[in-house]
Amino acid sequence: MLALWRKIRATGRVAEPAPPAPAASTVPAAARALGGSVQLRHVDAGSCNGCEIEIGAAFGPVHDAERYGARLVASPRHADALLVTGVVTRNMAEPLRRTWAAVPEPKLVVAVGDCARTCGPFRGAPGVAGSVGDVVPVDLEIPGCPPRPDAIVEGLRKLTGR
Repeated sequence: MLALWRKIRATGRVAEPAPPAPAASTVPAAARALGGSVQLRHVDAGSCNGCEIEIGAAFGPVHDAERYGARLVASPRHADALLVTGVVTRNMAEPLRRTWAAVPEPKLVVAVGDCARTCGPFRGAPGVAGSVGDVVPVDLEIPGCPPRPDAIVEGLRKLTGR
C-alpha cells in the first residue's frame, strides 16, 4: 500500500489538455459581447428528458462545462442565453416566448437535440407547436438524439469563445 501511495505522489496530477478553442468564425456575433462567460437558463419545452440527462453530464465532473465559462442559472433575468430542449408543445410556446423576453440583451438561444432543432419524430403531432426556431430565434443548434455531453460542451464553448 505504501508503494502505491509513493507512486501516486511521484506521478502527480495527470489530466488531458483542453481541446483547441473554436474558430472565431463559428462564434455567434452576440456571443462575442459576453466576454468569455455565459449564464444559461435551461428550458424544457417538451422533451423526453434524454437531453436533460446529457446536459447534467456536460455540467458534471467529467466534462465540466463550467471550466469553459458556461454556468446554469435559475432565473432568465440572470441569464445571457436560453438552453432549450425538446419540441415546443402548444402549452409551452407562450412560456418560452415569455422566458425569452425576460432575458436581457444581448441574448442567445441554443437548441439542444434533434427535437429542438427539427421536431424529430414528433413533427406534425397534434400537441406540437413546432421546433424552437418556430417560436423564438435560434443562434446555435446542437444536433443529436440525445447529443453527447462533449457535443454540448463544444457548442457552449462556441458561445464563450474558449
